[in-house]
Amino acid sequence: MPIKIPADLPAYSVLTREGVRVLDVDQAARQDIRPLRIALLNLMPKKIQTETQFARLIGATPLQIELTLLRMSDHQTRNTAAEHMESFYRPVSEVWDEKFDGLIITGAPIEHLDFDQVGYYEELRRVMDWTQTNVQSTMAVCWGGMAMINHFHGIKKHMLDAKAFGCYRHQNLAPASPYLNGFSDDCVIPVSRWTEIKQAEVDAVPELKTLLGSNQVGPALIEDATHRTVYIFNHFEYDRDTLKQEYDRDVAAGTPINIPENYYTNDDPALPPVNRWRSHAHLLYGNWIQEIYQSTPYDIEQIGA
Repeated sequence: MPIKIPADLPAYSVLTREGVRVLDVDQAARQDIRPLRIALLNLMPKKIQTETQFARLIGATPLQIELTLLRMSDHQTRNTAAEHMESFYRPVSEVWDEKFDGLIITGAPIEHLDFDQVGYYEELRRVMDWTQTNVQSTMAVCWGGMAMINHFHGIKKHMLDAKAFGCYRHQNLAPASPYLNGFSDDCVIPVSRWTEIKQAEVDAVPELKTLLGSNQVGPALIEDATHRTVYIFNHFEYDRDTLKQEYDRDVAAGTPINIPENYYTNDDPALPPVNRWRSHAHLLYGNWIQEIYQSTPYDIEQIGA
């Protein structure tokens, strides 16, 4: 089954060209099933790119997905047209009384700030608490994951001496986990961050279970069954050229940046990068959707009851 998104959302035409099955609202209404309601709280500056990346992954499952795009209520983005935000995004202040089967909280390029220095952090804290009564399962990504694991468990983010930037091999630490169904013993994941979560601090919290980890860049995927949340600190959702865009941007701006590790063919930025993570990206998000489908009540109002 396809993902349900507005026909005029830019992701609609992109995913259609790629062969991802999509439905517009009128087509979806003719199918006599309850779609899973998945919300995307998009904190990234490039809204259209990010919403397309996540829609691609959650739209590749056999289930009908109704995607709702959310934004922080009072934060105004400078990188996406106001018309796009007005047409397709809802402020989180509008959905406090609604229920969702799943929620994805994205990262944000604000790692250098303490959490309480972020202008919308108090509302984000309310969102994280709201997930415990109104969302069946949450996927918190990169900075969003670091904020949420700090909120619920007090685990800190630590600044790195140099940016973790590239494609790193991660070990499958929990092969029996339903989130890793079909995973190989290891996998490559794109990483782009200035901060890290320390494995020793995660291990000190009995409710947390590390599913994927790397000797180079630390824990990547952590299950928090108590809060029905999965934290992922790296970027399975990235397109093949996302790291290249970040690298080219920094080079053009004269910002010191290393060539992303294990990304370009022969580590040569003049050659095209290679996507080595796409299959595992689809596995992870497909497994997450499957877990939601098996656990969420048919009557969506029973979520959190």
